[in-house]
Formats: sequence, C-alpha cells, structure tokens
Amino acid sequence: MSEIKVEQFPVKLETEKHLKYLKELNNHQDELEYWLTEALRLNGIYWGVTAACILKHPEIYDFKEMTKFILSCQNEDGGFGGCTDHDSHLLYTLSAIQVLVICDTLSEVDKDKVVEYVSKLQNPDGSFSGDEWGEVDTRFSYCALSCLKMLHRLDAVDVPKAVEYIKKCMNFDGGFGSIESAESHSGQIFCCVGALAIVDRLDVVDADKLGWWLAERQLPNGGLNGRPEKLEDVCYSWWVLSSLSIIDRIHWINKEKLINFILSCQDADTGGFSDRPGDMVDVFHTLFGVTGLSLLGYPNLDKIDPVYCMPVSAIERLNIKTRTYNQI
Repeated sequence: MSEIKVEQFPVKLETEKHLKYLKELNNHQDELEYWLTEALRLNGIYWGVTAACILKHPEIYDFKEMTKFILSCQNEDGGFGGCTDHDSHLLYTLSAIQVLVICDTLSEVDKDKVVEYVSKLQNPDGSFSGDEWGEVDTRFSYCALSCLKMLHRLDAVDVPKAVEYIKKCMNFDGGFGSIESAESHSGQIFCCVGALAIVDRLDVVDADKLGWWLAERQLPNGGLNGRPEKLEDVCYSWWVLSSLSIIDRIHWINKEKLINFILSCQDADTGGFSDRPGDMVDVFHTLFGVTGLSLLGYPNLDKIDPVYCMPVSAIERLNIKTRTYNQI
C-alpha cells in the first residue's frame, strides 16, 4: 500500500485523548455500568492494554498489578473466568493468555493446567466447546488454537480434526459461519481464517472468493459491515481487514475512505471510539478502531499482528509468527 500521511485526512487521531480514556477505564467503580460488565472484566483488560500498546504507550498501565489480577481469575480447572470467582470459558482464557504475553509474565501462570483445560474442550468432530456446558462455535476453535500456539502446545489437541471441522463451516461464498451451515459473517471469518493460519493450513481458503466477499463489506461511507445489508461498524475495521491481511487482499478496499470513517467515530472530547459516529464510546470499539488504523498503515502506531490481534513485538518475542497466504 502507498504510504499514509496524517495530512491526507480532515480529522486527526486524538492519541492523547484516547490514552486518557483508556487510563481512566477503571475509575468508574461508583457507576452501575462498571458492575454490570464485571463478567467482561478480563476481556476489557485485553482490549485496553492492546489499544495502549498500539498507541505506543503501554506504560499507562501497571503490568504487575494487571498480572496479579489475571492470575486471580484462573480456576481449579485451569481455565479463566471473566473476573475473579467467575466460571471458566475459552473466551476469557484466551484474553488471559494474551495479556500475560503482552505483559511478558506468561511464565507466572500454570501452563499445564491451561493446556489441560483447553484440550478437554475439543469434541470428537474436531470442534471446540466454549466451556463445560457444550456450546460449539468456530470462535472457540480460534480461541483454543491461539491459546495453545502461544503456549507452544498445539500437540495437545487433534489439529487435523480441528481443521476438518472448520472446513465444514466454509460456505459457497468462500466465507465461514459459526457452525456448519450457518451464514458467513466477518467475525467468524476472522476466527476461521486466523485459526487456519495458526496451524499453517491457509491452503483451505479460496483467497479470491473470500477476498471478494470481504471487500464487498465496504459501504459508500467507507465503513465496513459484518454481512450483507447491515450497517457499518468500527469493529469490522478489524474483523474484515485482519482477514484480508492474512489472505493478502487488504489492497482490495479503499483504505482512505475507511480511515476517514474510523476517525469520524472517535470522541474528540472524551477520547475513545464508538461503533459509528455520534454513538457512545467503549473500550471494545476503541481497540478495533486503533487496530484497524494500524493495519491500514496510519502513522505513529505500533504494528498489530493480524492473526493474533496483539502487538507484533509480543508475537516476535514468542517466536510464533505465522505465514500469510502469499507465503504458502
């Protein structure tokens, strides 16, 4: 892609405002919303710390205290809950491992217990359940394989069967759904393409067919949607772009129009990003607005790995860099 320059855009990235917003996320304990979102606390930490890293200011967080909290969320079964004393789930377990990797404190967790928890959730058909209650979703395939890759323990599960299940979830349009026969969705596509990249099986993907479907997600206002006939949303700046990046088709979208859309979704007063202009900001959309800009080459941002949604520097430290489609 051609080099992006800040001067090209009528709105600039409000980096200082976003850092202030991220730093103050835990200062709302007198508000009801803070406690209603307790189950997402661990996910929220991952979203916040990753955004801060991409904005090049991880020091706004205390990694020692963060690690202490993360470890308090690990249960006897080896998995992690969304907060202390919450039930284990693969979604939270992945966020826990991601944060520990970013903080460079992965050595402090009981890795064998995590591996045991994750491996027990693989089903006979190769799919993964999210927790002990058995819900199956391709999101969980990604979570499991990503966790194990970061722990260097993919040997703990049946990878060929995991790949076969993901292949069953591929549709005629080249996309992937949450389960077999479910419609294609940008978020699920990231999970499936990312999982295949992790186990070096991108040969399964029809890059041109899938790339076309993903490129069609860009609307006239520059934003991306998750599936046909839906509204644009900043979070798809990650789910769509990351998949396009992995299959080497990111140049198929209009990057300038997308950057303009993403920047229009920031709150210039409080900091943070919303799903679309004028809505309330949240840390989820803040992360995916920032990571979308990083993938597009926006200046003065750290690089994000499109497979793991983590800083490239953290992935390089683990020595688990995956091949993209053009390297097959």
